[in-house]
Amino acid sequence: MIEFAIQKAFPDKKDGFSIAINFEVNEGDFIGIYGPSGAGKTTLLRLITGLSTPDTGYIKVGDIDWFNANLGINLPPQKREVGMVFQDFALFPNMTVHENLKYALKKGTDKAIINQLIEIMELSDLIDQYPSTLSGGQKQRVGMARAMVQSPKVLLLDEPLSALDPKMRQKLQLYLIELHKQLKPTIFMISHDIGELYKLTHQIIGIDDGKITKVASPQEFFSSADLSGKFKFTAEILAIEKHDILHVATLFIGNHLVKVILDEDEVESFSIGDKVTVAAKAFNPSIYK
Repeated sequence: MIEFAIQKAFPDKKDGFSIAINFEVNEGDFIGIYGPSGAGKTTLLRLITGLSTPDTGYIKVGDIDWFNANLGINLPPQKREVGMVFQDFALFPNMTVHENLKYALKKGTDKAIINQLIEIMELSDLIDQYPSTLSGGQKQRVGMARAMVQSPKVLLLDEPLSALDPKMRQKLQLYLIELHKQLKPTIFMISHDIGELYKLTHQIIGIDDGKITKVASPQEFFSSADLSGKFKFTAEILAIEKHDILHVATLFIGNHLVKVILDEDEVESFSIGDKVTVAAKAFNPSIYK
């Protein structure tokens, strides 16, 4: 079991922002973290890694206290069994792929983990290349492998796939599934992509304004009791155009573009870039935020 009960105030931030998080998850689960920008998602990951220190509370992983304000325990980041992957890859440009992985290995640790990760992430053809020669998807595969070299109990992913094109993003999702299946870390992944969270995670923690708003399975988290119909999809609005008296929204669903007619009174409610749910209603598709 991994337990969190932490509070931290940020008086220098707008409106005196603070974090107050209390939850527990099973070790080995794949956890999604979902919420609007500025909600405190990345701040939570920094508190878990030890890059930021809570004011009060505790973080306990299995039987080990990573942080406990009452007991005066605050393990430094290098002593917490945690790996982290960001959007920007953060590879050493002067090192080959193999050297990047080897650098992350602790002295005296079995090097077999490197070969295992090379196999899982299919990096064998890239091990002698430098980051400047790699595509974005290849760099992120290396970044994920490097984060797992020390076999951390906890892997933190801060929107690691958001900069990739849809096709590559889907491919990296499969690598993540395989990584989790074989090495079984507890994964916390921040993402704004509903389909991605639905596909990868066992449980989703909703965060807004530094507080937990909802904890549920992906199916329960993204379900909406007021929507009826035989199908529901998540989509992104790419364009809203007026054709004579009609307004037409172009939606991106999976790898497909779909056009949906909007009522006159609906147009003001939507903007390009909105994430929406598409549902059947009286045989016509309708969209909802």
